[in-house]
Amino acid sequence: MALMPARDIYHNAVTHALVKAGWQITYDPFRLQWGTKDMYVDLGAEELVAAEQQGQKIAVEIKSFIGPSEIEDLRNALGQFILYRTILEATEPERMLYLAIRDATYFAIFEEPVGQLLVQQQHLRLIVFSPDQEEVVQ
Repeated sequence: MALMPARDIYHNAVTHALVKAGWQITYDPFRLQWGTKDMYVDLGAEELVAAEQQGQKIAVEIKSFIGPSEIEDLRNALGQFILYRTILEATEPERMLYLAIRDATYFAIFEEPVGQLLVQQQHLRLIVFSPDQEEVVQ
């Protein structure tokens, strides 16, 4: 059994932002297993919709990008995203993986050419949140 990972410093802010945006947190954390390996995505959530409709299911990996190198943080986040997305596609293809990042990180990295290229080429799905307002910005 894998050790539970430490929570990201923005875990609660993202949880509150998702709930405000109409999501129900169904897993905290969301466990992935492949073979003998256990991994944990930060959150699993379902969209709150009318009972007769099927809500969208997502998994959310939260990244703070507070290390000394933005590029190293980006490399680590991207590697983790690709690993988790690959396993999710094989185990729960209806659940979409999102990377949750602060609005400041979005502007510093993902509005730059390198970030735009990664979003496009790696099909990154982003949840951009305001840590102060605890709201989803986009």
